[in-house]
Amino acid sequence: MDRTTWLASRQAATRADYDVEASGYDSDGYPDEAQRRFVDRLLETCPPGGLVLDAPCGTGKYFGQVTAAGHRVVGIDQSSGMLAEARAKGIATSLEQVSLQELDARHAFDAVMTVDAMENVSPEDWPRVLENLARAARPGACLYLTVEERTDEAAIDDALASLVAAGAPAVRGEVVEGDVAGYHYYPARDAVLRWFGAAGLDVLTEEYVQADAEWGYRHFLLRAARA
Repeated sequence: MDRTTWLASRQAATRADYDVEASGYDSDGYPDEAQRRFVDRLLETCPPGGLVLDAPCGTGKYFGQVTAAGHRVVGIDQSSGMLAEARAKGIATSLEQVSLQELDARHAFDAVMTVDAMENVSPEDWPRVLENLARAARPGACLYLTVEERTDEAAIDDALASLVAAGAPAVRGEVVEGDVAGYHYYPARDAVLRWFGAAGLDVLTEEYVQADAEWGYRHFLLRAARA
């Protein structure tokens, strides 16, 4: 199988997993304290009544936090199951089934958040997705983005060896076994920073939170390029 076909199959598997898990997704304990803090920081940068893009929005866990701050929220997600749960909350101004790779909004939002999502994006799609998110934000607007980081280097090596042995055209950092929603990619921090720079995104704040012995999250508050 060539890599393009393999990645398309992994994205389809990810979408299918989220469709299945959607009805029980709100019971997993998220968003956590760090996520809430960063969402609050993001919302503080918005003008009164600002329009916030939650991409992907999942079940709409952050919708109430956005509207409680006096702002409006728009959600996108590739999963129809997740969107059904988000729609049932009756909070979002609008919801659309579209992937991060297909997002085509232009300077429409006062803030953008992408939380618990970039781990499902392949290294080939990272630059495209970041460009889409940066373009969706108004010039000079802020974005909040999380990056899942696997700290167990041996586990990353073992995952790659397993995939290659099975004939998958995988690269280091990719995982498809276990609780990874069909596909996870764990990029190195220096690659993430290079991709930010290429997309015209400046890092305002970065915080790393270790979840357990094997993984953690980097939280980034970013600013899109000014006009």
